[in-house]
Amino acid sequence: MTSAASTPTPFAGQLESQSTGRPTGQLTGQLTGQFAGQRVLVTGAAQGIGRCIAQSFAAQGAQVIGLDVLADAPDSPATPERPWRLLALDIADAAAVQAVSARLQQEEARLDVLVNAAGILRMGGLDDLTAQDWQRSMAVNAIGPFTLIQQWTPIFKRQRRGSIVNIASNAANLPRLGMLAYAASKAALLSLSRGVALELAPYGVRCNIVSPGSTDTPMLAGMLGDAAGQQRLIQGLPEQFKLGIPLGKIATPQDIAHSVLFLASEQAGHITMQQIVADGGATLGV
Repeated sequence: MTSAASTPTPFAGQLESQSTGRPTGQLTGQLTGQFAGQRVLVTGAAQGIGRCIAQSFAAQGAQVIGLDVLADAPDSPATPERPWRLLALDIADAAAVQAVSARLQQEEARLDVLVNAAGILRMGGLDDLTAQDWQRSMAVNAIGPFTLIQQWTPIFKRQRRGSIVNIASNAANLPRLGMLAYAASKAALLSLSRGVALELAPYGVRCNIVSPGSTDTPMLAGMLGDAAGQQRLIQGLPEQFKLGIPLGKIATPQDIAHSVLFLASEQAGHITMQQIVADGGATLGV
């Protein structure tokens, strides 16, 4: 016998599109207040998907700490416009990651959720991709998350609880012309995440992956340029062996934040080592 389902309650707080600044509606679900008082660390929190994720957790009452190389100051307190603390950090700088982690752990030796959302896209194929672009892509997209997770592993083990969510890409699952470094580095992050999940499972710590497809962020805007470019992407790019998007639209950062908050929540308490591909069907479930 099953109990009657309760009416879903909306998320607190209204989010804005990172590209337009206009309200895009409230997150909905049964997670209201679930993250109240939790300590959440989000990389790439100055813009795009990372910023939206940080905003989503803050709207749920979480104590959010953002890390981003684009931060305006070394350590900026929360403001009404940005209700989370933002620290300057190049995730590819291992020494800096270690120093910031040690500082935050000295302030409070606790972490409930870690989200690795920082990422870069360096275009190029075999003929024109530089060694520097390859190395930087790996450093930001894969090695940086490894270093950060490693620094917080003792805390997670001692707590015997916690959730890690890494932002990969649907490009980790299928090859893309001109995206060798990006696809390879995100595939490395995907594999890293599953290994971390396996190692930390005995401690009650979960690690999952959200792999977005094309999402309305500054990164995508820089690639496409205008609305015509977006429409071509939705319809498909045969020259890149890239299918269109069956749902007929580009994702918003909020679409990705929904998946992240779900995986970090108690509703996903028995889910680990899993990947949610939020790409509107663009990779046909591969």
